[in-house]
Amino acid sequence: MNTLALLALMGWTEWILVILVLMLFFGASKLPQLARSLGSSVNEFKRGLKDEPSATSATPPVQSDAQKKNGAAH
Repeated sequence: MNTLALLALMGWTEWILVILVLMLFFGASKLPQLARSLGSSVNEFKRGLKDEPSATSATPPVQSDAQKKNGAAH
């Protein structure tokens, strides 16, 4: 089953329980910092996905074995 579908099925009581468990593990003062770092990580990941095609097109083409034997320079 899709993870997003499972999140949509959670009611408000389940969300409160999740928040309480997170507060027990990390403390109330750490939760905003964790949320900020999670948000910046997601943004960095999305930015990396957008930049990936331009980074791969900058690599030089690979010469085949036949080109290397014939001495072709590119």
